[in-house]
Amino acid sequence: MSPTSPARRLRLGLPRRVFSQVLLMQVAIAAGVAVLATGLFLAPLSHQLDDQAMHRALAIAQTTAEQPQIAADLLHTAPRPDGPVQREAERIRLATGAEYIVIMNREGTRWSHTDPAEIGRHVSTDPSQALAGEEVMEIDEGTLGRSARGKVPLRDARGHIIGAVSVGIAYDSVRARLISAIPGLLAYAGGALAVGALAAWLISRRVQRQTRDLAFSDISALLAEREAMLHGIREGVVALDRAGRVRLLNDEAQRLLGIGEEAVGRSPDEALGEGRTADVLAGRVTGTDLLTVRGHRVLVANRMPTEDGGAVATLRDRTELEQLGRELDSTRGLIDALRAQDHEHANRMHTLLGLLELEMYDDAVEFVGEVVGDHRATAEQVTEKIEDPLLAALLVGKATVAAERGVALWVSDRTRLPDRLVDPRGLVTVVGNLVDNALDAVAGTPHARVEVELRAEGRTAVLTVRDTGPGIPPEQRELVFTEGWSTKKPPAHGKRGIGLSLVRRLAERQGGSATVGEAEGGGAQFTVVLPEALAEPEPAPALTLSATAPAEEETR
Repeated sequence: MSPTSPARRLRLGLPRRVFSQVLLMQVAIAAGVAVLATGLFLAPLSHQLDDQAMHRALAIAQTTAEQPQIAADLLHTAPRPDGPVQREAERIRLATGAEYIVIMNREGTRWSHTDPAEIGRHVSTDPSQALAGEEVMEIDEGTLGRSARGKVPLRDARGHIIGAVSVGIAYDSVRARLISAIPGLLAYAGGALAVGALAAWLISRRVQRQTRDLAFSDISALLAEREAMLHGIREGVVALDRAGRVRLLNDEAQRLLGIGEEAVGRSPDEALGEGRTADVLAGRVTGTDLLTVRGHRVLVANRMPTEDGGAVATLRDRTELEQLGRELDSTRGLIDALRAQDHEHANRMHTLLGLLELEMYDDAVEFVGEVVGDHRATAEQVTEKIEDPLLAALLVGKATVAAERGVALWVSDRTRLPDRLVDPRGLVTVVGNLVDNALDAVAGTPHARVEVELRAEGRTAVLTVRDTGPGIPPEQRELVFTEGWSTKKPPAHGKRGIGLSLVRRLAERQGGSATVGEAEGGGAQFTVVLPEALAEPEPAPALTLSATAPAEEETR
């Protein structure tokens, strides 16, 4: 068994950290590019050097052939090591650095050569192309070894070809130039590799800071955990980038906002339309636990900026909590009304007991009749004008609460509403919110009065609530319908600024409107128009012959 514990053994293979892997990959890429660039440069360099050597040899041959004295000496002298042709050829060779300059006649006999012993002998390579009038460039093997050659025809004064000039450049010198260029090329490649490695290290350090020195497996696990967390929590999460566009939203956010994946990459205004919800998500409305209404939902939003210039917004559904809070407020109002009625009932019972003890029986009967008649008159007044039982019960209860608060709640004589409501609960919400706001506005003022008017115009229901309170300034008449805006202190269960917003949303959802203005004699007047709020009246049943026959018989 190895004495080294598994935890301390050397881990072989690729490094696990993102920094190390990125650095290793970038250095490998930089080295590969440097090697490839060096190879691609060296491959044509050898050919270019060969081509340059052959052109140089051809240029020397052309220059030599252009001298008329050489052509004349070739015609009038014999091929000798000390002849004028050999002397001139050697002078040119030494001046140009060529390996050899061979001047031959039409039979291929040399008149000059670097080795004097070769003068007078036949050339070792085929001169037929040059003797035919062509200029030749080639790499070939000769008596002096491998060389870059240039061959041109030699002409006399009349232009007739009398021989050829062959010039060779030692191939060893070409190879030497190629080899001498390699160290410099490798130096440049090494410098480029060093710069690439430094850039790779800097980039890897930046990646290390941004990834917090995590491994790829850790990042993958974090992403999987994030997806599970975002789509598993019961809060809506909306992430925005630095440009204010939605880059992520979880399932709960899609449900609460009523949007889908198509919202990703769009701004809140484009995805949701203009409104308070878009303003909250975009950061144009600041604060904590901001209330907003989306559809029929009441949402609480919080927005937190991120380091990259974006933001993350969380959304909580407060619809049920808001409904429970309002029911609690209504229950407390009813309890207060019942407490007031209990107190009033005790006073009345004491009065009745006193009348009976004084044996004023007629007065006692009259007193009881008046008390019962007042309550019955109030209920009958409401039910005669409003046939829907939910709305009638709501207004009877609100009248009791208003009386306890010293407010006269009056149903207008013009009120007529048949029992044909399509959504009675929605209208109950609208009426209840407006009456509660009106009672709050006039409470504690002298001669406080709230008037409710409900009438049907075809299938349209028109609701008007007037009060004798201080009214609403013109500059605030649109703000009162904004989510979260209120001049009252918040209740114990949460925040205000939702009731009137819900009223407008319910009205607009049915294609109607909710507005506020000034009532006659001062105070506020809220008007809500709800198209298609009432169903079509049922047609009267037609009388059939079988149904009318007994009646006619009885008439006879």
